[in-house]
Amino acid sequence: MGMLPFLDQPVLLHSDRDPGECTMTPEQCAYKQQYWVFWYQADHRYALPTVAFFLVAIILFSIAHVTASITPRSTKKSPIWWRPLAFLRFLSYKSWRIGGWNSQSLGVFLLGAAGLVFFLAMTLGPHPYYWPNTKELSYGGSPPIATRAGFMALACMPFLIILGAKTNPITLFTGISHEKLFIWHNWIAWAMFVLALVHTFPFIVYHVWLGDIKEQWTSGGVWVTGVVALIAQAWLTFMSIPWIRNRYYEFFKATHFFMAMVFVIFFFIHCDFRMSSWDYFIATAVLYTLSWLYAQCRTWFEHGTRHKARLVPESDETLKVTIDTRMEWGPGQHIFLRFLTCGMHSLTSHPFTICSVPQKDGKNQLVFYIKQHGGVTGRLMSMAKKNPEMQVPVLLDGPYGGIPAGRLQEFDKSLVIGGGAGAGLTLSMIEDFVRFSSSDKEMKVIVATRDPGMRAWYLQALEDLTTRQSQQKPVAGLSVHIHETFSTQLTQSIADSDGKEADVGESGKMQNVHSNECSPLTSEMFGVQLLTGRPDLPNATRQLASQEETSVGVIVCGPSSMTHDVGTASSEVQSHILAKKPGSARELWLHRENFS
Repeated sequence: MGMLPFLDQPVLLHSDRDPGECTMTPEQCAYKQQYWVFWYQADHRYALPTVAFFLVAIILFSIAHVTASITPRSTKKSPIWWRPLAFLRFLSYKSWRIGGWNSQSLGVFLLGAAGLVFFLAMTLGPHPYYWPNTKELSYGGSPPIATRAGFMALACMPFLIILGAKTNPITLFTGISHEKLFIWHNWIAWAMFVLALVHTFPFIVYHVWLGDIKEQWTSGGVWVTGVVALIAQAWLTFMSIPWIRNRYYEFFKATHFFMAMVFVIFFFIHCDFRMSSWDYFIATAVLYTLSWLYAQCRTWFEHGTRHKARLVPESDETLKVTIDTRMEWGPGQHIFLRFLTCGMHSLTSHPFTICSVPQKDGKNQLVFYIKQHGGVTGRLMSMAKKNPEMQVPVLLDGPYGGIPAGRLQEFDKSLVIGGGAGAGLTLSMIEDFVRFSSSDKEMKVIVATRDPGMRAWYLQALEDLTTRQSQQKPVAGLSVHIHETFSTQLTQSIADSDGKEADVGESGKMQNVHSNECSPLTSEMFGVQLLTGRPDLPNATRQLASQEETSVGVIVCGPSSMTHDVGTASSEVQSHILAKKPGSARELWLHRENFS
């Protein structure tokens, strides 16, 4: 029997909607059966509008995605297109930095505010909140505010769980990658949790008033299953707070799926097939299972189990991971790696941005430059230092996200920015530019690092790129600026240890590239300049967008402060475009890569 004693018998898919004959006065019956409080239609009144709210948002973004895909390029150069687009991009790029934390964009807040208004209106708008019960007269044992909150929380569940999947139909229809949708997974979780509390406490208030709260707890399976589901939901919600999740990520990842299963199972039993409640579990199960199976099929059947990851410590802080493969991917995409020789870490996969591009002969290499942290990256670095060039089995899940094919080639000028381990992303952008860009295109690459060893492996990677692409002359329109942000004393000690002096001018530019790090030909080929100090990224963004009738593409991958500075400058450019400010580009597009 298992959990069946907690369910009404016989178990059905839907409960009966017949309220039976009302034995109260006509006025009391009419009051009980009002549109917004009639219990037997509560799922239709509250759950279905909640589903409709989410679907309308998805449909609007899907229409925008399709429209952008099919609109001719000539139309996109018209003010009719790019001025409204600049307004939408302003909403998407504008954010605020509070302490060490980046806020969400203005557009995300506006869409979230629409959801807040919807849930507040649906929860607090209809009256009454409680039935006017007396000891002699009862309208029902379910307070109206608790009923509607419960069904709205139920309707959130399919969207909550689907938004947590890497492959999901929302990404398919909207073109928005899973990592950018994750904020909605988080916010819907909070909405659902608050609605669950609003559903719970009115029952406690009512039964305390009725005087049977202890009896309800000891004899009612509905109460037991509801409390277990609520505890699991509280765990999932609070453990997903960013600073907690990031601080204890390995523990969070290991417990999240288990607690999610506990929550869904006990929530399913708690709903007890009331009206159409189990339909939402069926929809969730179907959509999530298809998404999960698709990801598993890609991992096990498309990519297989044959891949080996070669580990090489490039510096004390950076690990290079190379995987030979025949898979295809696009620049800027990321992939989830599961290393099978890292103990408990073998149970989880981690996202890393791919720092290479596929080759024409199909003999491809996935290359990753990973900054050492705790957890799996620390374990991998330790293994690599003990045995350089060692190979470990790895499973691949992806690729995901990235930049649409040919997107950068649409812009007259490109700015690619990488900070820390995000420097690896710039290598794939450079190689893509070398292969496909025409002579009238420009790309400026800015790399910032606090790792003294980064310069050597980055310049070596550029030299390897010249060999791979058979590049023998300078790349027109390309310049690479490497900013080293550690102390000048350390910079000087590195120079002394190399037996050469670096001529550092007043601007901070290091005038020569050490010959034992990169050949002069390679340096000239990519326009490499070495500089000290932090780059002025907002100014670099504004300068690139200061030429009229120019289209600019900006890509940034790095620390949160870096992405915020570039996003703020990009939003300022959008406001200049809207105001028709002289000396402003026609358009500026920004892509922020979350993984490095």
